[in-house]
Amino acid sequence: MLLTLVVGVATLWLAATGQLVLYIHPRYDVFTVVMILIGIALSLATLAFSPVRDDDAHDGHDHDHDHDGRLAAAEVPAAEGALRPRRRRPVATGARRLAFSAGVAVTAAIAIAVVALPPATLTSATAGQRDVNSSTAALDRTTVADATGASSDAYRSFSVLDWAGLLRQTTDLAFYEGKTADVVGFVTPSDTDPDDVFYVSRFVITCCAVDAQPVGVPVYLPGWQDQVAADDWVEVTGGFDTNRSSSSQDPVALVPDDVTTVGQPSDPYLY
Repeated sequence: MLLTLVVGVATLWLAATGQLVLYIHPRYDVFTVVMILIGIALSLATLAFSPVRDDDAHDGHDHDHDHDGRLAAAEVPAAEGALRPRRRRPVATGARRLAFSAGVAVTAAIAIAVVALPPATLTSATAGQRDVNSSTAALDRTTVADATGASSDAYRSFSVLDWAGLLRQTTDLAFYEGKTADVVGFVTPSDTDPDDVFYVSRFVITCCAVDAQPVGVPVYLPGWQDQVAADDWVEVTGGFDTNRSSSSQDPVALVPDDVTTVGQPSDPYLY
């Protein structure tokens, strides 16, 4: 019960500080807070109305007196032996105390961890485990037909998700001619050519961080490790051209005009 209260209070703290979006989709924020408040109220009600055990008073009750005054003298020792309250076993009592102390310690550790350790976003290691651009559903949101008539200003507002989806749908260089990308994401080294290619990556969340899928725009920049490192948040500006990497699986890549290190956005995920 104590653990439930601690987790509930921690969740409310994350919501109040705007960090709950690091774990769940923003559309579920209100629902989560309401459910947590209900859970805390029920937990407090359970604690308030729980019966208090009075084992000592019960065990100390005098059961061995003669209720009708007719108990034979010879039967008194036997009756006293049968009705004498049983003493608690020290081992059982000690085990219960140990379990309670362990529960309190674990709960305290969780509470300290929630307050002391800041919430962390998913990293390039997670992106590598889940394969960048493997989610077809997320990459179909912006179509080539939708993007064909967009203005140059609109293209500059396209996110990593928009460009990653377009690169998946078409490799026609004529489509990308004259289009400038300006994207922000974290650096994920390419699995096939980590020396010359990295991805400007973001995670797309449908429900919560558990189902987050990485998407990314390949950037062809030989020796990029001299400028940035894996997991750095960067802003990359440039156009698209044939990927000159001989081992990369991406036929078209972003050729940067500028790569700038930036801070992590307040909301690092895409939806």
